[in-house]
Amino acid sequence: MNRKSHAPGDDHGVSDVGFKNLTPISEALRIVFSNLPNKATAVEKVPVSSALGRILSEDVISEVNIPSFEKSTKDGFAVIAEDTHGATPRSPVFLRAVGAVQIGTIPEVRVARGEAVSIVTGGNMPKGANAVVMVEDTRRGEEGTVQILDEVSAAENVTRIGEDVKKGSTILRRGTRLLPQDVGMLTCMGLGQVAVISKLRVGVLSTGTELQSQPVDSLGKIPDVNRPTLISALRELGCEPIDLGIVADDYDQIHSRLEQGIKTVDIMLVTAGTSVGPADLVPKAINSLAKPGMLVHGVAMRPAMPTGLAVVDGKPIVSLPGFPVSAYVAFLELVQPLVAYLLGIDLLPRPAVKAKLSSRVTGAHGFRTYLRVHVTLSDEGYIAEPVKASSSAILSSLVHANGFVIIPEDIGGYEDGQEVDVELFRPPERRQAAP
Repeated sequence: MNRKSHAPGDDHGVSDVGFKNLTPISEALRIVFSNLPNKATAVEKVPVSSALGRILSEDVISEVNIPSFEKSTKDGFAVIAEDTHGATPRSPVFLRAVGAVQIGTIPEVRVARGEAVSIVTGGNMPKGANAVVMVEDTRRGEEGTVQILDEVSAAENVTRIGEDVKKGSTILRRGTRLLPQDVGMLTCMGLGQVAVISKLRVGVLSTGTELQSQPVDSLGKIPDVNRPTLISALRELGCEPIDLGIVADDYDQIHSRLEQGIKTVDIMLVTAGTSVGPADLVPKAINSLAKPGMLVHGVAMRPAMPTGLAVVDGKPIVSLPGFPVSAYVAFLELVQPLVAYLLGIDLLPRPAVKAKLSSRVTGAHGFRTYLRVHVTLSDEGYIAEPVKASSSAILSSLVHANGFVIIPEDIGGYEDGQEVDVELFRPPERRQAAP
């Protein structure tokens, strides 16, 4: 194994001295939440067929029983259970076959004592019958009879009315993010529409005189990576991203674009210009909009330390660093919980595995460190190899990684071969065995 020690990527251009007070992640979120007057309340109705991933705005209470009729769960014969008592292959019970029930039809036949009706899976139970004998436990007899080779009890192989869903019962709670099985249940209940919380509108603004949308057509310009990255991340999160474009490093332009944007969105994300240098104009522009303005400026995390959190006109503004890795890590750790808070939902934990480190890694005292690693699966288990190019300006470090090792603020690092938790954002790869 490589014994070299790996340190986390830094946020270039800012020294720790520039931020005299750094706020832990959990405290930063608490401060912002406490300054938000309301959670999301706008509601809309959407077709059930397009409701996947949406958040219910009210409890779903069934107005029907499911199933609405008793039905067979097996192919076989509908019988009166008491008629089968004592039946065995050596001593079968003989019943009269008096008809058949096809699926999707209402039975016209009624079962009396000593009778049996052929039925298929899903078929409506005929009146009088209270159980079904599986076809493999029967034999055709002579002169219109059927031999029952095993006894059944009442309700055996029968789904009762309301056994799946009882009328008046609460099926899904307010705040539930709808999964495919939920869409199926809503369809089963006969609902054409469902009330959901409207998608959060999240504005995304990039700052930087050097930025240009693709294609870049002049020297000195660089592609604006953060905006499409964040817009994609917001779509994945179920938000409605609002592209506010690029603005130069000019105070008046930044102020104007923020002022216009905050009027039309629920959350504002702005990237770059968030540090403490003379060209970092975003915090000043935010504070000029309305109180309380910037609540947190500098978060105890690596990367993404220069992140700022503000509230203006009751709406949150997240000032993200300009380096793409920093911006994305801050999105995961601060924007995602903010969206969940406003929607009143809990986020699913990221999938995680335990893996052994391929080399020693170091954290930064007082910072929560997000180490990018590439996880592979070997015959000995999962191996986590730190990504070599770990600067927060190197976007490929996120592309080549498939997980994070999170080093807490009070831990200096982990040793080579130590088992650690890895939060995955891509599946681990199978390590090729040596020839």
